[in-house]
Parts: sequence; structure tokens; C-alpha cells
Amino acid sequence: MNGWTVTWNWPGAQGITQLWGGVRSGTAPSVSVRNESSNGRLAANATFGFTAAGTAATPALTCTAT
Repeated sequence: MNGWTVTWNWPGAQGITQLWGGVRSGTAPSVSVRNESSNGRLAANATFGFTAAGTAATPALTCTAT
């Protein structure tokens, strides 16, 4: 694996206010976070993180590796 992408659709008016460990693209409600140049090769259970604004929600994620 040389890279990864996680995508999801927010169910409401949520949005990312801060992100670490990845690069965001897209605009709400469709969001994608991909690897930074330094973390394309991840160890098992590695993560990225973010803080969000809006009503709490748990969207369905789609994860892909390249």
C-alpha cells in the first residue's frame, strides 16, 4: 500500500474544523481525506483525526488503498 483515501457523506450540516494525519478534499456533505506525503504507508491500526462542527453523526465510511 502506497496511499489511502477515506470518503464519506455527512448526513446533515456537519463540517471538519481541524484535521491531522491527512489531507482533506471535497466540500460538505461529501468529504475525502487522503494520506499526507509522509504517511502513505501505514502500520496496522494507524489513524488520522479531526474535530467537527455540527450535530454529532456517524457516517458510513469508504476506505481505499493504492
